[in-house]
Amino acid sequence: MDFLFILALAAAVLVGVSAGALAHRWVTAKRIGDADDLAKRIVEEARKEAQAQKKEILLQGQDDLFNQKRELENEFKEREREVKLRERKLDEMGSRLEDKLEKATEKEHELLSTEKELARKERQMSESEEFLQTRIEEQEQRLAQIAGFTAEEAKERLFSEIEAKTRHESARMIRQIEMEARETADRKAKEILCNVIQRYAGDYVNEQTVTAVPLPSEDMKGRIIGREGRNIRALEAATGVDLIIDDTPETVILSAYSPLRRQVARMALERLIQDGRIHPARIEDIVQKCEQELDAQVREVGEQATFDAGVHGIHPEIVRLLGQLRYRTSFTQNVLQHSLEVSALCGMMAAELGMDVKKAKRAGLLHDIGKAVDHEVEGPHALIGADLAKKYNESQEIIHAIAAHHEDQRPSTALAVLVQAADSISGARPGARKELLENYVKRLEDLEGIATSFDGVAKAYAIQAGREIRVMVNSESVDDDTTYILCKDIAEKIEKNLTYPGQIRVTVIRERRAVGFAK
Repeated sequence: MDFLFILALAAAVLVGVSAGALAHRWVTAKRIGDADDLAKRIVEEARKEAQAQKKEILLQGQDDLFNQKRELENEFKEREREVKLRERKLDEMGSRLEDKLEKATEKEHELLSTEKELARKERQMSESEEFLQTRIEEQEQRLAQIAGFTAEEAKERLFSEIEAKTRHESARMIRQIEMEARETADRKAKEILCNVIQRYAGDYVNEQTVTAVPLPSEDMKGRIIGREGRNIRALEAATGVDLIIDDTPETVILSAYSPLRRQVARMALERLIQDGRIHPARIEDIVQKCEQELDAQVREVGEQATFDAGVHGIHPEIVRLLGQLRYRTSFTQNVLQHSLEVSALCGMMAAELGMDVKKAKRAGLLHDIGKAVDHEVEGPHALIGADLAKKYNESQEIIHAIAAHHEDQRPSTALAVLVQAADSISGARPGARKELLENYVKRLEDLEGIATSFDGVAKAYAIQAGREIRVMVNSESVDDDTTYILCKDIAEKIEKNLTYPGQIRVTVIRERRAVGFAK
């Protein structure tokens, strides 16, 4: 029974499975058919849409071709109009060129006829010149026969007479012009110098390098000498100065070529005298301190000098050298004071002449800078100073003014001449310098000897302390023109043979006297 039930159940299951498979196959076949139909519809729609797009593209292409064709036609028409316009212009230019060619041909004919006419006139003129030349020669021959000499001889005679007359007139005019120019220049220079000297209120010389050290008592000389002279030897070795202790009461003389060494020795000796402890070790210590103090004082003095002169931007080494000039004298004139004075004078004269005042003051302040080292370096102090200025990057104009202020170089700038003038004014003013009587008398004798060495000079007198020489000439042997030449010759010889501060005025006097008596 159970077996049958199982068979029946199995049969039922098989039937159900078969029915389900048939149903699934039928559904699948139906779906496949629907999909094929859908695919056919899609393909058909796509084909239709593609045909429609194809037609649209063809239509768009036809429109573009039409537009391009129309644009090309318009462009062609525009080009055609331009070509026609150019053709018309070319036709017009051709017609104008033909007109010009005709006119040029006409002018060429006219020029040919003009040339022919000119050639004819030229022949006529040459014939006339030949005729006139023949007549002139005939007239010259007649004149030569009448006058008794040829045309060349007459020309030479005429030229010689003209030359003789013009030479005298030209000499007179040159002399007059030169005298007027000299008077004008002298007057203007004197005005400038007078204004400058009046504006500058400089002191008279009141300083010298002091070489005598006063002592509180005569006993101090023995202490300075020391046992067996050890103190004086130590002081001389430390300072490089010779100490002269003689019979001069309560005074010790310091002798040295270098003013700085002499100043150090003076400071050290004064300090030792004040302190009272004088022995070799103390002397070396004091001298070393005095050297340091003097170096500081020198720099301060140099800085103060640049401040007083109103000159800035100077190299520190040149400032130190300026300070050293405080202890340097020339003809008893303090060189630093002289440099400040020259700087002020240069500035005032530059202002009067419209020049650079700052540059003039700088050149005047530095013009004697070489005197700070001229004991150590060979050569003129002007060239030494120029080398120092060049070393410390001063301008070329300043260097030349320093080198030329004593004619070691020929002055080629207005600034160099300005420094020369200011230096002469500072050295020549009353009280600035002292001069030995023998040298003064010798210079006056040389001055008068130079003047009397020329022919025609009767007497010569040096006046105004040798700043002017008056020369009397013999009026019988020297005329007015020769007097002028003689004055220049005497001045040139004085410049070559004498050395003097400032300038010397040469006055040549020629006079004729007639003396009569009424009774």
